[in-house]
Order: sequence, then C-alpha cells, then structure tokens
Amino acid sequence: MAPQQGTSLPVRSMQVARALAAAGIAGQVRELAASTRTAAEAASALGCDVGAIANSLVFISDDEPVLVLTSGRHKVDTTALAARWGRGKLRRATPDQVRQATGQAIGGVAPVGHPRALPTVVDEALTDYSQVWAAAGTPRTVFPTTANELVQLTGALLLPVGP
Repeated sequence: MAPQQGTSLPVRSMQVARALAAAGIAGQVRELAASTRTAAEAASALGCDVGAIANSLVFISDDEPVLVLTSGRHKVDTTALAARWGRGKLRRATPDQVRQATGQAIGGVAPVGHPRALPTVVDEALTDYSQVWAAAGTPRTVFPTTANELVQLTGALLLPVGP
C-alpha cells in the first residue's frame, strides 16, 4: 500500500500518507483544488456534512501540546474536556506552538505525521459518521477515515468534547 503513487503531494502530506500506510489505514491522501482550512470549507469542497470533518486542534495542557480531533459541528468546551480527560487547563496553542508540535501549519494539521506522538482525544461525535475527513498536513490535503481508525492511529481516548 504505497502512499499516492504517481502523484506529487506536498512533502508534509507525503509524511502523513506514509504514516497512514504504515498503520494499515486504507484511506488515500488527496489534494483538493479548494481550501480545506476551515471545517466549513472542507465540507463544501468534499460535499459532506460539516460534522464529518475531523478538525485537528492543538492545545497546551500541563505544559505540553495535546491534540483534540473534534467534529466540525461544534466547539471544544476546554473546561469540561480537561476534567473528563484528567488534565490541567487546556488553552489553544499559538500558531508557532502548533508548528513546533506538529511540523504543520494551522488549517492543515493532520492527526499524524508529527515529530512525536501527542496525547490525543477523538471527539465521540465523530462516531455519528460512517466516514470522516481529516487534514493531511496542508490546507488543501485530506484523507477519508473513521472515528475508530483515528483512535487506533493516534492511541487516542474517545471522549465527548462539548459541554
């Protein structure tokens, strides 16, 4: 299962494609003509419900970066999630902190392909969809997956991220 043979994906997306292939994930990285920087843009470009977009959000908790893969249909309740997760306060990472933790820019952060694995939560709401879409390292690349694959791929906890 070679990553995207015959295509010229961006370097960061090739790293993601290799990580997916190594994990046995069948979904292929694809580059879209339209931006997928926001959940609404991604849903429009893919013709799917905004809730089926798995946003990769980086927060800082207990002085370390953590990753929250949330459904595009709602926002993270940081206080409630920190309590459920048993972590200290969650605060949004700065763009520089995101790039340092993931090697990727905001709007294109993938669940994998980072310099090191991050503690991760997958939003329970993503289980409502038989297929979800996640960014693949750039604001124009995505891959199809499932909530269960995301849990397996990242070693995440499956938790509600809303109130």
